[in-house]
Amino acid sequence: MTNQHHEIVAYQGPCFTIEWYCDVRGDSEAFDYYRSLPAERRRKALTLLRHMGDMGKIFDKTKFRHESDQVYAFKPQPDRFLCFFFSGKKNHHHQRL
Repeated sequence: MTNQHHEIVAYQGPCFTIEWYCDVRGDSEAFDYYRSLPAERRRKALTLLRHMGDMGKIFDKTKFRHESDQVYAFKPQPDRFLCFFFSGKKNHHHQRL
């Protein structure tokens, strides 16, 4: 995981680059929470992020689902990480957690 210019890349795959959301100071509550988890729970979350980054889709709604409007959630039980998709500024599709 790298931290450059207020971006913390969680995983970069051929379909998506997944980043932890950072505020203007470069702080990320979601990333701080992820780092506080036990190793097994971090592994479960990273497995889902890698799958999305590599494959571009997670079909299991118990693991990833549309929550509302443009908000989605990775759900490595018992945790839940909200995310949204964006494209534009960068050459690669991105998700922010």
